[in-house]
Amino acid sequence: MGMSENARTSLANEPLALGALDGRYRSAVAPLVDYLSEAALNRDRVHVEIEWLIHLTDHSVLPGTSPLSDEQKTALRKIVTDFNADSVKELAEIEAVTVHDVKAVEYYIANRLEGIGIAQLKPLVHFGCTSEDINNLSYAVGIKGGIENVWLPAARDLVAQLTKMAEESREVPMLSRTHGQPATPTTLGKELAVLAWRLTRQLQRIAKTEFLGKINGATGTYAAHYASVPSADWQQVSKSFVEHLGLTWNPLTTQIESHDWQAELYADIARFNRILHNLCTDIWSYISIGYFVQIPVAGATGSSTMPHKVNPIRFENAEANLEISNGVLDTLAATLVTSRWQRDLTDSSSQRNIGTGVGHSLLAISNVAKGLDRLDVAETVLAEDLDHNWEVLAEAIQMVMRAEAIAGVQGMDNPYERLKDLTRGHRVDAARLKEFVGELGLSAEAEQRLQALTPGTYNGIAAQLVDHLK
Repeated sequence: MGMSENARTSLANEPLALGALDGRYRSAVAPLVDYLSEAALNRDRVHVEIEWLIHLTDHSVLPGTSPLSDEQKTALRKIVTDFNADSVKELAEIEAVTVHDVKAVEYYIANRLEGIGIAQLKPLVHFGCTSEDINNLSYAVGIKGGIENVWLPAARDLVAQLTKMAEESREVPMLSRTHGQPATPTTLGKELAVLAWRLTRQLQRIAKTEFLGKINGATGTYAAHYASVPSADWQQVSKSFVEHLGLTWNPLTTQIESHDWQAELYADIARFNRILHNLCTDIWSYISIGYFVQIPVAGATGSSTMPHKVNPIRFENAEANLEISNGVLDTLAATLVTSRWQRDLTDSSSQRNIGTGVGHSLLAISNVAKGLDRLDVAETVLAEDLDHNWEVLAEAIQMVMRAEAIAGVQGMDNPYERLKDLTRGHRVDAARLKEFVGELGLSAEAEQRLQALTPGTYNGIAAQLVDHLK
């Protein structure tokens, strides 16, 4: 019988996490809190509002204003650098009255101007701004910081780790498995290099992201700006301010910045995630056939009932988190590009989940890195697998026969069909294959080349291809 509501202690009012990122996995994603949390968004709103006030006064945009002193600017910026948990609480108390988060930020700043000796500038806080002027810039600053300072370094470290593994195993022969069946051999390093190369391309795209921003009023027309101060070059004021924040200026918007850059970024991260998911499934499969041995963690339990097991849990955990991340990122990319007419509020709710989408990706990266760090290459197993599949040399033999036929050597007819009859559905050992080659009537040089070939040496320039990662 289930526990009744009255028979258990309620946890609803305890300071406990609802989601896994803020609970079980907090340590892995904690650095993102400084950029993509609700608290960070509010701190960035304060930052944008204060920098806008300083920008307007620095350039004397409004008649009657002049640049602030260095001490006053320092005191204003200290409101941002001192932002902490108490600030979050105070903002919440103000918002409980305003029922508007950005208006609460405006009041939060205005309340501190008298202490700096510039109470007369209260009307300049949030001057000419719609809430989205502050929000779009705050989100862009936070996302830029989170990606450039947290997500990208972690992703790059992972690719560097994978690249090192590819270099170390570049010469290790490995049986390929196209469609899950034995196929032309490769090297383990080359296969890891393919994944590293794919991930690197996505990181290069993400590193080139343009983080756009705008500050142009209620419907993007500068109407209030020119109504109040018609003498100012408001487009230049807007452009210089957005660029001052380290962002790219978007000159043409509705009430909102259109979020297209966000959709592009999330699509690129999601593609990185999908390639990383492919790495997880490949490594998991290689572990399952013994190509990799997992190094046990002292004291860790692999299975609650089977003591011998060392499960590939890091890769399985990563798969799940990559899928959750992409579920969020794909939704954001699809929805943020649409806003009804000049503005609707769907983006406001959607963007509150950016940290969740990026956080699950960061968690997956952490797990893959830990998983790769606990792997040893089982070279003996790889060599034995190759030695049990001599039939993969059929491709080489029939191609040599084709080349011999072109060179005028007689008796090289139907090479594919002859090799198919020999190998398809059959296990062929070294002795039988060498015997077959000796019966073909090849030129001496070609026969010698094929007789020297083994599954372990039939991998072309696989090892050399790893150099492309450099």
